[in-house]
Amino acid sequence: MFDKILIANRGEIALRVIRAAREMGIATVAVHSTADSDAMHVRMADESVCIGPPPSPQSYLSVPAIISACEITGAQAIHPGYGFLSENAEFVQIVEDHGITFIGPTAEHIRVMGDKITAKDTMKQLGVPCVPGSDGGVPTLEDAKRIGEEFGYPVIIKATAGGGGRGMKVAQNADEMESAFMTARAEGKAAFGNDEVYIEKYLTTPRHIEIQVFGDGKGKAVHLGERDCSLQRRHQKVFEEAPGPCITPEERAKIGKICADAVAKINYIGAGTIEFLYENGEFYFIEMNTRLQVEHPVTEGIFGVDLVREQIRVAAGEDMSFGQDDLEINGHAIEVRINAEKLPNFSPCPGKITAYHAPGGLGVRMDSALYDGYSIPPYYDSLIAKLIVQGRDRAEALARLERALGELIVDGIDTTVPLFHALLQEPDIHSGDYNIHWLEHWLAANMAE
Repeated sequence: MFDKILIANRGEIALRVIRAAREMGIATVAVHSTADSDAMHVRMADESVCIGPPPSPQSYLSVPAIISACEITGAQAIHPGYGFLSENAEFVQIVEDHGITFIGPTAEHIRVMGDKITAKDTMKQLGVPCVPGSDGGVPTLEDAKRIGEEFGYPVIIKATAGGGGRGMKVAQNADEMESAFMTARAEGKAAFGNDEVYIEKYLTTPRHIEIQVFGDGKGKAVHLGERDCSLQRRHQKVFEEAPGPCITPEERAKIGKICADAVAKINYIGAGTIEFLYENGEFYFIEMNTRLQVEHPVTEGIFGVDLVREQIRVAAGEDMSFGQDDLEINGHAIEVRINAEKLPNFSPCPGKITAYHAPGGLGVRMDSALYDGYSIPPYYDSLIAKLIVQGRDRAEALARLERALGELIVDGIDTTVPLFHALLQEPDIHSGDYNIHWLEHWLAANMAE
C-alpha cells in the first residue's frame, strides 16, 4: 500500500480523496494555485505545494508542476479526482514514465474511451448496445446528408473529442443539416482542437442512465447498478439518483452484466461509468467516463462502499474487496449539485461566504469545501457543494432532500438552491416521470433566462 498520495485537484473532490486516504492511514499532498492558498483541501492535507498562478493551464493543468510536486514530497501515487487531468491519457503516460502510480485506468483505456468513435466501436465489439449512427467520422456535408436520409431525422452531430455538451448539434430535418454540421465542427475545433464529427440517430424522449463499473485490472469486474441523471441543463447534470426510478431489477441485472463483462474483457482497472440513453426499454451507449463521477456518492450510499478507497486499493495492486454477489441495493439516494450561480440566468457568482451551515441528521451527506469566510475564486467551475440524501425508498429520500435544503445556509453569494426548492414542488419529480429534455422545458416555462 502507498505511504503518500498526491491529489491533483481542488475543492470538494480533493477533500473526498483526503478523507478516504486518512481512514486508510495514507498521508496526503494537496496541490493548489495561489488563488486556493486558503482552500479547505489545502488545510486538510498533510502537506501542500503551490503549483502556480490562478489560471488552470498554469497550475492544475500544468503537468510539469504536478510531477515536480510529487518528486518534492515523495508521493508515490496521484489521484486525479474528476475534471482537470483525470481523463488525459498523455498525463497518465507521463506519470507512469516517472515511476508514479496513477490511481485510475491505464493511458490506453483513457485514450480509447476519450475518442467517441473509437469508444463506440470498442463497445460494439464488446457486446454493448449502441445508438444507430455513422461508422466513424463524417468528413463532408454530403456524407452527413446521406447519413441523415439513411437513418431518418432527427439526428445529432457530435464532436468526436467532445464533452460537456460542446460540439453537439441536432438537425431536425435535412434543411437544418448544414448549419448543425458546420457548427458542431467549429465548436469541436475551438474547444478540443479537433473538428471531426460523427452522427447518431437522435432519440426524442430518452432518459440518461449510467452504469457504475469497477475493475481490478486483472480480468475481474463488477457493476454497481445504475444512476438516473436525466435532469440536465445544457447537457449538464443537476440532479442524480440511484437506483433509477424507471429501471426494473431484470433490466438492471441484464445491462449491468453486459457492462461488467465488457470492462472485464479489456482488463479495465478502477472506477468507470458507462453512459446510456434509455428509451422504450432499450439502452443505447453514448460514452464511457474513465474516472470517478461527480455523482458517485449516490452509488456509495445504496451499496455501502467507498469507491475512492477501492480505487486506491486496486491501484496499489490489491484485490477488490467485494464481488458481484456482495453488492445489494439498500434504499434510495439522491444528489443535487449546488453551484455558485445567480438565477435565472445561471451566471457565475463567486464571492465571499459570510455564513455557512451544512444540513445534518440521518441519511444526509454534504460534500463541500465551503467554510465561513471562504472566498470562492472566479477561475474555476461553479460547483461548490453536493448535497446527498438517502432514504429507505425514493419518497423518503425526496422528503429528506427537502428538509436538508431547508437547513442549508450559504450567505454572501447566490446559489442554485432555490431551483431545487422549486423542483421539489413538481409532481413529475415525485413520480419520476421525466426525460433529458424535461428540465430545459421546465426552465423555459418557469425560470426564463
